[in-house]
Amino acid sequence: MDSRKAVLITGGTNGIGKAIAIELVKLGNKVTITGQTKEKCSLVAEQIQITTGLCVDWIASDLSTLEGIRSTVHQFKTRNDSLHILINNAGALFFRKIITIDGFEKTFALNHLNYFYLTYLLLDLIKESQPARIINVTSMAHKGSNKFDFDNLNGEKYFFGWEAYSKLKLCNLLFTYELARRLSGEKVTVNAFHPGYVGTSFAKNNGILFKVFTSIGSKIFARTPEKGAETGIFLATNTDVESITGKYFVDRLETRSSELSMDKSIAAKLWQVSMKIIQ
Repeated sequence: MDSRKAVLITGGTNGIGKAIAIELVKLGNKVTITGQTKEKCSLVAEQIQITTGLCVDWIASDLSTLEGIRSTVHQFKTRNDSLHILINNAGALFFRKIITIDGFEKTFALNHLNYFYLTYLLLDLIKESQPARIINVTSMAHKGSNKFDFDNLNGEKYFFGWEAYSKLKLCNLLFTYELARRLSGEKVTVNAFHPGYVGTSFAKNNGILFKVFTSIGSKIFARTPEKGAETGIFLATNTDVESITGKYFVDRLETRSSELSMDKSIAAKLWQVSMKIIQ
């Protein structure tokens, strides 16, 4: 049996996901990354092998779809008999409303349902592998959401890209805290972190003007993917946090998130609503 820690990083073909993957494979872990296409996954896996001399596994799938999530879990479980570290990182910002093949608004599908459903399907394996860690990448943008309207969770009434993204980053924290409560008594920790404004391809899918704006902003204000990945690597490996759960971190420091994110009744309802969707 493979004695290395098994790691799954979604969105591991660029940005902080890729940076985390490189560091965790250097530490001797058995790392699997996900990406949208076979070509991109294969290329990044080759780059990591050239950089580190070590191999990473990969799974190509569209995590904005329920079938893509199920396929990812099936492929991972076929190749692995344990999962010690799950890093939910794949996400995106969309300025126009896009409906997925499952009928969900894409910001909601990728930034929340992806985290929730993927973790739910892997939870049995994670529990069998404990001690284990679940790490959710969120954003300081969650503070931009000061109310939670379940009637517009999927953009049913109106859609504004940044408002939707802020709401879904809030969902990441509500999910983190609720899952941590539900795993009380297990040796499985659940934490979230804000990586900072990182210079990646994130959000450059929203047209040429936004691409130019973010490219200029990245050069002036952004931190490197390696810097943005530091807190994720810390949460995945540091012994000081091995028993800490249900917390939010910024630059390796435990930080208080918004009051709304800590509302237990909203978190419990979000869990119930999400369960109805996936069942």
